Amino acid sequence: MKSVSVARRHSFGAALALVFATSLSGCQMIDASTGAFMPSSNPVTVDSVSRGNRLARQAGQQHPRILQTYGGEYSDPKLERMVAKVVGSLTFEDQNTAPAYRITILNSPNVNAFALPGGYLYVTRGLLALANDSAELAAVLAHEMAHVTANHGIERQRKEAEEKLANKVVTEVLGQDAETQSALVRGKLRLAQFSRNQELEADRIGIKTVANSGYDAFAAARFLQAMDSYQGFRSVSGATDASLDFLASHPNAPRRIELAQRHAREMEQPGSGNRDRDSFLAGIDGMIYGDSPEEGFVRGRDFLHPGLGVAFRVPDGFIIDNSAKAVTAVGPGDIAIRFDGATVPESTPLTQYLTSGWVAGLEPGSIREFTLNGRPAAKARAAADNWKFDVTVIRSGGQVYRLLTAAPATSTELDAVAGDVGQTFRILSSTERAALKPLRIRVITVQPGETLGSLAARMKGVDRKVELFRLLNALGPGGTPSVGTKVKIITDE
Repeated sequence: MKSVSVARRHSFGAALALVFATSLSGCQMIDASTGAFMPSSNPVTVDSVSRGNRLARQAGQQHPRILQTYGGEYSDPKLERMVAKVVGSLTFEDQNTAPAYRITILNSPNVNAFALPGGYLYVTRGLLALANDSAELAAVLAHEMAHVTANHGIERQRKEAEEKLANKVVTEVLGQDAETQSALVRGKLRLAQFSRNQELEADRIGIKTVANSGYDAFAAARFLQAMDSYQGFRSVSGATDASLDFLASHPNAPRRIELAQRHAREMEQPGSGNRDRDSFLAGIDGMIYGDSPEEGFVRGRDFLHPGLGVAFRVPDGFIIDNSAKAVTAVGPGDIAIRFDGATVPESTPLTQYLTSGWVAGLEPGSIREFTLNGRPAAKARAAADNWKFDVTVIRSGGQVYRLLTAAPATSTELDAVAGDVGQTFRILSSTERAALKPLRIRVITVQPGETLGSLAARMKGVDRKVELFRLLNALGPGGTPSVGTKVKIITDE
């Protein structure tokens, strides 16, 4: 498949948004079984936080929004106990003055972790899949906890407010000359440097916390290296929404890895800290990998949703990105595809629905009705800001599924791509829906005669198996798994 950069994918997202006059309901939002997003009534580790703490109250108000953004809470008692054990080891560190933590594992394939004042700590199953031992998980969580204990959020807000006020004063008093603009740029650079300094300070505090808790202090540098490899893999695969990942707010660079190694050497010698790998791998064994059943599955060029009972295929060269809001795909010629759905009364004709105001730039004369694989359908053309669109809607009971294809105004491929995708849309049979299973991480022991290639070949439902196997098991170029060691593979079994 063609390599697609993250920046290019974001430009496609902006183009797709042009045609919509109102916000859209994503595939996950269609499925009523997902329910409302509420704070967990049975969290893993809970100690009451001060009810008079304003920051804690604000964090509590953000909790439901975080769950909604990251697919809700992932429930797995075995996994929850493992994470709670790691966090418990860190919170016993003498100089950690943070409150007890309320731990939430987010049901998201994105790689991220963060903490909020008041003891709210979050980690995605995507990050858990990338880590390889308890020490690496401890390093990430200790870093996030350090942001809270060091009051970085408060300091960041204060600096941003000061910078905003300074910009306003400089602009209004001094005008828009070159020197004024230079002053504004210097201010932004100071703010960026402040953010980098926060990250480095959190690294230093976190590494000290990890070492004092008995974990391997070099785990932070190892995981930063894993993140660097993950960034390269993601930029090609386009597998997740990059804006929700750790790297969106945590700059990663060789210098940062070097500093993490230096901090670790100040604390201990390599190999002296505890990695607790077996306990970690036992915890993640069986954890869902990639898309959750609530959001549907991506299998190569196919998107299949067992809950909604629908499927379609994108053309060769397109890369699918499945999120809670919608399914998008990008491909050659700057062409993009978006799929989502909405609840529409069966009494509303599809032609009327197309003209109900949710499509901007609609060309009314292009609307036509037809039948698509036995389902009532309608389509129309639209145009906006040097882009043109094919909008196809397909009815299945009270649901209307929407396929939007976008292409540059000069493209000659819009009709062909839209037609190809539309013809593959189908309703899954009950047998097909029952047969769809999520991918899971399975931890296996390397047997005599097994090689990196043969182990990677055992993985199912993923592309670029050798590269992904190396990434998940932190095997660098030339690295091979040793007989008797435990490794992670991805399968639907």
